[in-house]
Amino acid sequence: MTRDAELRRVYGDHIHAVFAFFASCVERHTAEDLAASTFERVIRAWDGYDPRRGSERAWVMTIAHNLLNDHFRRSRFRRATSLDEHPFLADILTTEEDPMEKRLQLNELRAWLACLGERDRTAIALRYGADLTAADIGAVLGLTPSTAHQVISRALARLRREAERSAQPAASPTGRDT
Repeated sequence: MTRDAELRRVYGDHIHAVFAFFASCVERHTAEDLAASTFERVIRAWDGYDPRRGSERAWVMTIAHNLLNDHFRRSRFRRATSLDEHPFLADILTTEEDPMEKRLQLNELRAWLACLGERDRTAIALRYGADLTAADIGAVLGLTPSTAHQVISRALARLRREAERSAQPAASPTGRDT
């Protein structure tokens, strides 16, 4: 296979995961720009890719992750959790039945995600946005596969606890039910 054909295959195999990862972290237009920049870097670095060092997907996603870090560093933007950051989780937790109910659930989701640290949000984005395995997430974040799995499990457990806590009725200020 020629280099051009190989790079076309790499693009086709990974563009959806790369875009989903960025779309889970930034606004759509920025995600599109970052996805394009990722593949520009992939093309420039292709000759240095060594399949013995990890999967192709992990290598491409590492480039994407580094680009996202560069983007945030350049913009000096402290991310606040927003609806646009994690649409894949919103899809998991919401239905199309009632738009107002969906809006309320998405507001809750924002609060739940805010309880997570940056590494945990990134791990969740890579798992559910880019559909990476724990091994590939570990490669992207510089963790062992078991540590990556643990980070994801703990982040999901924390999200569940936050969801359960918010589902409990608030106690009456007087301690009595009204």
